Amino acid sequence: MKAMGVDDVQAALDRLRLDIEIITFDRSTATSQQAADNVGCELGQIVKSLGYMINKRRPALVLTSGDQTIDDRKLAALYSLGRKKVRMMNAEQCLAILGYLPGAVPPICHRSDNIDLYLDETLKRFEIVYAAGGAANAIFPLRLDLLREATGASFADVVKA
Repeated sequence: MKAMGVDDVQAALDRLRLDIEIITFDRSTATSQQAADNVGCELGQIVKSLGYMINKRRPALVLTSGDQTIDDRKLAALYSLGRKKVRMMNAEQCLAILGYLPGAVPPICHRSDNIDLYLDETLKRFEIVYAAGGAANAIFPLRLDLLREATGASFADVVKA
C-alpha cells in the first residue's frame, strides 16, 4: 500500500482554505525534538499525531504536545475500557488506516474517515503549534483554534501527570 504524502496534505489544507503552506526541511522532522530544532520553537509546540487501536477495531488519533506522553489508562477511560484494550498502531496499521508512516502522520487528510480524534489539553498552552505535513521532513504551523476546527477533535486529558 502506497503512503499518502505532502501533496495530499497540502491539497487538504487548501480545500479547508487555511492559507497554510507546508514547510519541508533537508533534515528529518520525524521526532518532536527534530521538528522543534528545525523550526526553532518550544518542544511542546510540536503536535505529535499518535495512532491507537481501541479494542482492536476502533482507530483513534491523539494529537498531543511534543513534550508529553500519552497515558493509556486515560485514553482507555474515554471508552470505558481497561488500558490493555488500547494499543498503539503499528506501522502497517498507520499506513492502512491513517495513510502515512509513523513520523509523518498529519492531523488531517487520512485514508479512513472513521477515526476518533482527540486533542491533548496541554496544547492549550500555545497559540501556534506545528504539525506533521505528510512526510518525515515536512511540517506546517497553525493556530491551535484552527487545528481544533480543521480536525473536529475533542480536547481531552490523555497525558501522564
